[in-house]
Amino acid sequence: MIHIKSFTFNPFQENTYILYDDTSEAVIIDAGCCNEEEQQTLTGFLNDNNLKPVKLVNTHCHIDHILGIKYLATTYNIPFIANKNDYYLIAAAVDQGAMFGVDVALPPAISEYIDEDTPLTFGNSSLKVLYVPGHSIGHVAFYAEEEEFLISGDVLFSGSIGRTDLPGGDYDTLLASIREKLLPLPVGTIVYAGHGPPTTIGQETDTNPFLK
Repeated sequence: MIHIKSFTFNPFQENTYILYDDTSEAVIIDAGCCNEEEQQTLTGFLNDNNLKPVKLVNTHCHIDHILGIKYLATTYNIPFIANKNDYYLIAAAVDQGAMFGVDVALPPAISEYIDEDTPLTFGNSSLKVLYVPGHSIGHVAFYAEEEEFLISGDVLFSGSIGRTDLPGGDYDTLLASIREKLLPLPVGTIVYAGHGPPTTIGQETDTNPFLK
């Protein structure tokens, strides 16, 4: 069984997720911790629950989702995994942060690429990778079929969708990703988004104004 712990970090109010199972192996998705207090909050949870982080995984690589990567990669000596199409965002991270008045510790290069051909695995657990561009070129989401939850990153939110005015964004592509990859999932699937509260596929299908 996969357990989920969420944190809301940094000035962008970004959601960082720790997924772990009964083996105590854990993956950290979209590490956004950006200062010592937030870093200690995350590592404290890992230590208090005797968890062993084995991967840093990103849905995409906009700055609010990578602010904790350098610290955690250095602390735990674990790989940083994302889709290859978002490599350009890593190189631009420091300059992009300056645009928003945020200091960015330049993360390491993506050490392993992930796409739909390879599931995200840790411990005894496996999640399906869904390629869902539109918010960024290399955006992916992670779907746990047995537990019926989705880590959606910045593609689908409660009552909204991801913005498309950042580098790599495209509105029509984003809507196609949502309709073709996310909405066909079971209506009870819980959606854990990159910002804001959880929702469900059924709730968004019925009420999301962008999907009407």
